[in-house]
Amino acid sequence: MEKGVRRWLVDTSKWNPAPHDFSSALSVLPQHERSSITRFLRMEDRKQALVSRLLQYALIHEVLGIPYNEIVINRTFEGKPYLECSHVDAGFPNFNFNVSHDGDYVAIASEPLCLVGVDVVCCIKPLKESVPEFIENFSSYFSSLEWDNLINTGTSDEILADFYRYWCLKEAFVKAVGSGLAYGVDKIEFHHTNWTNISAKVDGEPLTEWRFWLLELPERHWVAVARGHPRFATESYKRTISKAEFDVEDYHKGLNLPNVAFVTRIIEQLIPVSHGEEKQPEQDLLHLSSREA
Repeated sequence: MEKGVRRWLVDTSKWNPAPHDFSSALSVLPQHERSSITRFLRMEDRKQALVSRLLQYALIHEVLGIPYNEIVINRTFEGKPYLECSHVDAGFPNFNFNVSHDGDYVAIASEPLCLVGVDVVCCIKPLKESVPEFIENFSSYFSSLEWDNLINTGTSDEILADFYRYWCLKEAFVKAVGSGLAYGVDKIEFHHTNWTNISAKVDGEPLTEWRFWLLELPERHWVAVARGHPRFATESYKRTISKAEFDVEDYHKGLNLPNVAFVTRIIEQLIPVSHGEEKQPEQDLLHLSSREA
């Protein structure tokens, strides 16, 4: 099952395509995906949307061996992407993936059995209000314990950084279950020791069947990954996976798989060789500071 655990990143700030190159990369995707990208007006938004789609197709192709033109990606009612696949590989009983982008980075994570959620955040100082005023807008999304820890972190800069760390983890969880913010990020409470040994509770109950990781990226970005039990999936998302219940031994095989390091990818690696591009060698693993539960 380890082959199904993937973590990829693309730094979009390093990709400045000419119009022809952008169109060429866009042409890899089916028509309905292209229109969902070109609807954006800003080139930066188009780039991130394109890279997000290319990551999904490239990862599915690499892990499952499905040709690009046979990959069908749909979305649940809540907007979570999933692979429409009639054939389930026995080694990947619940193959699923999640993508996120913010700032300079687009990230994707996949799991063969457990649910997976990923979220990227870029720590940006508010321009029109102070840090305390800014985070106060989100106070209802934090438990009293989280809020006390946050406001007593230290300087305004440290408070802002911790706000984004908490938010990144909360988003990764709700994206894993397939609900987005509709689930209520206020329902989940995170515990940590200097952002190590991360654990969580939902409505006061410990999430013993979940694992969380928080990694620091360059230029004040963070990426969080949540891995957890399929029974937590929303009903609409649960219908897209093959198996929601496992005996303890089988589930723990998936829960305790190694959390592989994020690998940096460039656009050329996301385009199939059959499309007329030479696939580039894989980049070195990112040496990131890992905060692991």
